[in-house]
Amino acid sequence: MEGDITQKGYEKKRSKLIGAYLPQPPTANGAAVVRCRRQHSEGAPRRMLQAGNIGVCDIRDAAVRERVASTAGNRPLFYFRFGVDQALPPERRAPVTPASSSRYHRRRSSGSRDERYRSDVHTEAVQAALAKHKERKMAVPMPSKRRSLVVQTSMDAYTPPDTSSGSEDEGSVQGDSQGTPTSSQGSINMEHWISQAIHGSTTSTTSSSSTQSGGSGAAHRLADVMAQTHIENHSAPPDVTTYTSEHAVPVERPQGSTTSRTAPKYGNAELMETGDGVPVSSRVSAKIQQLVNTLKRPKRPPLREFFVDDFEELLEVQQPDPNQPKPEGAQMLAMRGEQLGVVTNWPPSLEAALQRWGTISPKAPCLTTMDTNGKPLYILTYGKLWTRSMKVAYNILHKLGTKQEPMVRPGDRVALVFPNNDPAASMVAFYGCLLAEVVPVPIEVPLTRKDAGSQQIGFLLGSCGVTVALTSDACHKGLPKSPTGEIPQFKGWPKLLWFVTESKHLSKPPRDWFPHIKDANNDTAYIEYKTCKDGSVLGVTVTRIALLTHCQALTQACGYTEAETIVNVLDFKKDVGLWHGILTSVMNMMHVISIPYSLMKVNPLSWIQKVCQYKAKVACVKSRDMHWALVAHRDQRDINLSSLRMLIVADGANPWSISSCDAFLNVFQSKGLRQEVICPCASSPEALTVAIRRPTDDSNQPPGRGVLSMHGLTYGVIRVDSEEKLSVLTVQDVGLVMPGAIMCSVKPDGIPQLCRTDEVGELCVCAVATGTSYYGLSGMTKNTFEVFPVTSSGAPVSEYPFVRTGLLGFVGPGGLVFAVGKMDGLMVVSGRRHNADDIVATALAVEPMKFVYRGRIAVFSVTVLHDERIVIVAEQRPDSTEEDSFQWMSRVLQAIDSIHQVGVYCLALVPANTLPKTPLGGIHLSETKQLFLEGSLHPCNVLMCPHTCVTNLPKPRQKQPEIGPASVMVGNLVSGKRIAQASGRDLGQIEDNDQARKFLFLSEVLQWRAQTTPDHVLYTLLNCRGTIANSLTCVQLHKRAEKIAVMLMERGHLQDGDHVALVYPPGIDLIAAFYGCLYAGCVPITVRPPHPQNIATTLPTVKMIVEVSRSACLMTTQLICKLLRSREAAAAVDVRAWPPILDTDDLPKKRPAQIYKPSNPDTLAYLDFSVSTTGMLAGVKMSHAATSAFCRSIKLQCELYPSREVAICLDPYCGLGFVLWCLCSVYSGHQSILIPPAELETNPALWLLAVSQYKVRDTFCSYSVMELCTKGLGSQTESLKARGLDLSRVRTCVVVAEERPRIALTQSFSKLFKDLGLHPRAVSTSFGCRVNLAICLQGTSGPDPTTVYVDMRALRHDRVRLVERGSPHSLPLMESGKILPGVRIIIANPETKGPLGDSHLGEIWVHSAHNASGYFTIYGDESLQSDHFNSRLSFGDTQTVWARTGYLGFLRRTELTDANGERHDALYVVGALDEAMELRGMRYHPIDIETSVIRAHKSVTECAVFTWTNLLVVVVELDGSEQEALDLVPLVTNVVLEEHYLVVGVVVVVDIGVIPINSRGEKQRMHLRDGFLADQLDPIYVAYNM
Repeated sequence: MEGDITQKGYEKKRSKLIGAYLPQPPTANGAAVVRCRRQHSEGAPRRMLQAGNIGVCDIRDAAVRERVASTAGNRPLFYFRFGVDQALPPERRAPVTPASSSRYHRRRSSGSRDERYRSDVHTEAVQAALAKHKERKMAVPMPSKRRSLVVQTSMDAYTPPDTSSGSEDEGSVQGDSQGTPTSSQGSINMEHWISQAIHGSTTSTTSSSSTQSGGSGAAHRLADVMAQTHIENHSAPPDVTTYTSEHAVPVERPQGSTTSRTAPKYGNAELMETGDGVPVSSRVSAKIQQLVNTLKRPKRPPLREFFVDDFEELLEVQQPDPNQPKPEGAQMLAMRGEQLGVVTNWPPSLEAALQRWGTISPKAPCLTTMDTNGKPLYILTYGKLWTRSMKVAYNILHKLGTKQEPMVRPGDRVALVFPNNDPAASMVAFYGCLLAEVVPVPIEVPLTRKDAGSQQIGFLLGSCGVTVALTSDACHKGLPKSPTGEIPQFKGWPKLLWFVTESKHLSKPPRDWFPHIKDANNDTAYIEYKTCKDGSVLGVTVTRIALLTHCQALTQACGYTEAETIVNVLDFKKDVGLWHGILTSVMNMMHVISIPYSLMKVNPLSWIQKVCQYKAKVACVKSRDMHWALVAHRDQRDINLSSLRMLIVADGANPWSISSCDAFLNVFQSKGLRQEVICPCASSPEALTVAIRRPTDDSNQPPGRGVLSMHGLTYGVIRVDSEEKLSVLTVQDVGLVMPGAIMCSVKPDGIPQLCRTDEVGELCVCAVATGTSYYGLSGMTKNTFEVFPVTSSGAPVSEYPFVRTGLLGFVGPGGLVFAVGKMDGLMVVSGRRHNADDIVATALAVEPMKFVYRGRIAVFSVTVLHDERIVIVAEQRPDSTEEDSFQWMSRVLQAIDSIHQVGVYCLALVPANTLPKTPLGGIHLSETKQLFLEGSLHPCNVLMCPHTCVTNLPKPRQKQPEIGPASVMVGNLVSGKRIAQASGRDLGQIEDNDQARKFLFLSEVLQWRAQTTPDHVLYTLLNCRGTIANSLTCVQLHKRAEKIAVMLMERGHLQDGDHVALVYPPGIDLIAAFYGCLYAGCVPITVRPPHPQNIATTLPTVKMIVEVSRSACLMTTQLICKLLRSREAAAAVDVRAWPPILDTDDLPKKRPAQIYKPSNPDTLAYLDFSVSTTGMLAGVKMSHAATSAFCRSIKLQCELYPSREVAICLDPYCGLGFVLWCLCSVYSGHQSILIPPAELETNPALWLLAVSQYKVRDTFCSYSVMELCTKGLGSQTESLKARGLDLSRVRTCVVVAEERPRIALTQSFSKLFKDLGLHPRAVSTSFGCRVNLAICLQGTSGPDPTTVYVDMRALRHDRVRLVERGSPHSLPLMESGKILPGVRIIIANPETKGPLGDSHLGEIWVHSAHNASGYFTIYGDESLQSDHFNSRLSFGDTQTVWARTGYLGFLRRTELTDANGERHDALYVVGALDEAMELRGMRYHPIDIETSVIRAHKSVTECAVFTWTNLLVVVVELDGSEQEALDLVPLVTNVVLEEHYLVVGVVVVVDIGVIPINSRGEKQRMHLRDGFLADQLDPIYVAYNM
């Protein structure tokens, strides 16, 4: 094969680089062109059935052959063209010479795809479609994989070429480079195979391997790329494609980089402010740009209408295309088959026939079975069949159970479990059951306890009430056994008694016993199992009269006569194999030669050899058997097929069987095969044989075929296609309606109305010879077996019911029946019907011989967002490279788009031999779909195309202009609703004996406490063992603060008003240093110390805060002092730029001359710095007045006084955490038990044990602490109870947060510790933000926090709509605690600043004495920030000055009453404005999408989302093997589409711990985004959705 590039050179060096893919332009094959032209000019038949051209289509001849294959101009509605033109003189026909057929073989031998789906014309159409696409090249960004995920395929992924398998039904024989070993050739050359596996070379044929080496050119290009990527940082080579001149070469990571993972390093927040649209120079952003450009290309025409999805959120609904083809023909007439002629000597029942032949001609052969060498193993005569069946019948009825209580009575169901290579035993058992009047249920042998689909078979047996399974000796020995030797109960199976039917194990019936042989009646004869589309297994019951009538109809249609020989390759347990090879054969005393599947695998020609050897008149095969014979055929001299009068093609209802029939005829015509012998038939488990082509002696009546437009078929309309179009389906007739039957076609859905003549519908049959019901399922039976088709006027066609066959088709001219697909394979995508088989054919026609491993491919649809979406799963060849896979995938998408005009939602490739198989080696479709949906398919490549396929998303929202103030404001009403405003208790009104109130400054409160209660303990610090590490009384704190003040003045030479950075671990030193600063008149800033193990990322933040806060000096402990000056620190920051560092471990011994007293309560008390979730560092100014007001508000809300104890497990650096840790105890005098959160990492129970031990009533923690307890103590509640942990005294356990309450976490925490006495109502959350550090806090009195459920879709439109719990799209929101005393809240429109009504979503504005007084920062545009602290409403109360929190939320008046008897207003926080993402004009909160994604698969532990250039990027942390990474891509895409109506642009799968989280346990999404765009995440897999 010219144009192939070998991987051999690279593989040998084990190079880590993937060679660039070079598709070379196909050169025209000169000979082919000339040959075609000459034939064309001589007027040869248009359909070129010439040996050389049946093989896998050579792309080079494609264009030429397509023209040759086209037919003349305009046509009637049906144009049927006929095979090889019989009228031509023989010399004009292309001679089938040994040379041409061997050329055919040579070309085929390297391909191994499933021939059921081969069609030259189709292959050419696909190539032409792809050629069209070449002109407008699709730039699809390749996904990036981590090196370890690009597996060097291990040996076991290669199967030696004999354990093969095909798609859907049964396997395809191997066609690897050896060709096929026939029995004479013996075993495969194993060494050749192994060496091929190791080197991964793709030798194109056995004879020659003259592939050009693609080595040199590619190597040069790689060298260039490497030279360019060399500049990158050395620690991790880039993992995503770099863009050089024209070729993208993925460069992979070395294996080493994944082993030692340090905490993720992200660029500094202030250096990487990458807003949307700001370019970041990295490979990821280049790929995303490429994706965006691809997505900008115009999609299908936009749709206009929408339907309402139980709310104003409008999903587009597909409008019918005005130009779509509509059926125009007259209403069809039901077709009646010929009269079923009752021949006088036809037996009255099948058992009577067996009795007749068993006694008249006992020596006549009935069944010959073969061994795997093709030698006759055993000949069952009619005499033996009769005596043995009687023996089985007698034993079933009399030897199971006891005389009084037999296990099996007539009419009971019995399972038949026989392997495919033992038809004789199965046949005896089947007839034994018929004679005993019990009902046989033939099923597959369960090979393991969890075979694909075997569980469903078990359900069938259970519902049929089966208690006995008949089996053969060999099979019984082969079943899996428990250690005691019993056969275990298979999963989902009923308990069975296994009964071996070999004669030697049975007792002889007594002389006087004789089976009761009646005429055929309506009793059930047997049950045939049928697997549905969803994998469930149904049993179709066939009555004795139907069984007999079916045999008679087949006898008449096929012209069977006594003692004919028939070769059967099909499964004899069901369908055509059972009907012809076991039932009809006995009625006519025929001789069946049974070819087992195992023999076909070894020698695919075996059936042809048996036809010759036995001069068989009839053969029953599937198109794959014809295909295998073609593959293996090597011009054997001794083949003569002239004895065949009928070759029954059992899967004739698959439209793609025509290509096998044509190819087979073409090669074997010279061996005596006549064209009229090929008889495709259509069958279904429900309707038995639906139609069959009759064998004729007249070779002048050629079969009918139609070339139909695939586009028309998707609308259910038959249009004969002028073949200039690419997308056509060539169908052959499956003969006429069965004798004694009536057939019609009805519309596939809705009322069974008759179709028009040019319309495709479901074929329905009315006959005695059909199934009667699905066993035990009356509802489904009614819909399938009792259908009354009606005419357009509504009149029933017949008084007798019809049976739906499950086949789609139509009745053509001359009563010929055509099938175009199965109902089961139907996928209705936005109103158009596509057939899975057609899609399979197109996918396999893309580079046919190249890629799909043995044609193993599955196509099914999944429902996502109210429509079916097509999914293709294929096994890829073990030696294919990443680049091959990606090339193939993008070409399949293009081909399907061109030919079927439908988008593929997901294309997944799995390693060879990993898809679940059916018992006969095909792909188990429903099981594959199940694995896909539950995320356990483990694909090695995935390409999702939601952007292209999903066309029914809601219309992007256009914002309505707001209503003007005039029409809105009436008193306290906005547009008919109460204004959304609320307030806490009024601080001035409350009378309490608060002594601290008389002091304006906290420093004065401390001095007062040191004088009045010197030995009262204010602070107790616990260590990780739970013992007291340190404590401070009032006087100790006062004295320590004095010494620090002296140090600041004398050693630091600071003036009052200077800023001091306090870099301390959580503890007592921090508190003392804070009050020392107040005593000295300095302004303290608390800063989290750098992490000793992670200086590089944590120290720059410290440095930044110190600089931004303009600290004149830095106070810390001796240990941290050393750390700040260490060599590691010098590597991270410029250590010379630190301000003076004071070490407080060494304090002066003197007191200050005087303690500083501020002149004015509005002066600055301290600065509070914190990094927001968006990565912004913001410091706010807290005045003395605000600080005191804050402490008083908390004291009142929590009822704090000196005799109380409060446990605090929080970081003390900012917000409410700092206030509780450092300030509240001094103000209120209560004792604070301090628990540093870091200590919980070594001892997770520390906090709760302390709460229990100190009998604490109020405790505060953070979400990270709560999560640590929930995860770390989940399994230990019993042992903690034993240790005496008791939480029953806790009244309030408050989570300090600046976000929407995390209900799932608080609820699981409450549930988990309920057994330890924790009251579920005790757990609540607080809410604060930068402008006001605490707005809400659940106090001791007042109603419990309430939870409401809101409609998530309304929320996207900034509306609040309350719904019931559990309703779809509902989102639970918990109230964020009670509004603190002295706080007023209003909800305002963030854009217009107008007040909003109750239950409207808007920005929360706050007015309070403890609001911060402004940002303190040298960065940023002051004017932008100014309105954060002093905003006024645009109408209504325009006087009050409000601070804007930057959070969206709503107020709701509840039925509950407050402490002061008012109705209680609850505040619900929805999310931060600057975190919210505006997509399609709607507002989304990342947490909602993340929650959905985390639910999507058990391996997703954490998720973060952000947008980049309007694409949604989802990052998921994978807790599982890297092989599961690609399972997540479709699931994540599905769940976000279903629940949020958004298309995910990029899915990034990373290791656990990559998503950065700040000290408050909030995700740092912007840091993550910067890290992703700068390629710092080391992702396992990045998928770019098309």
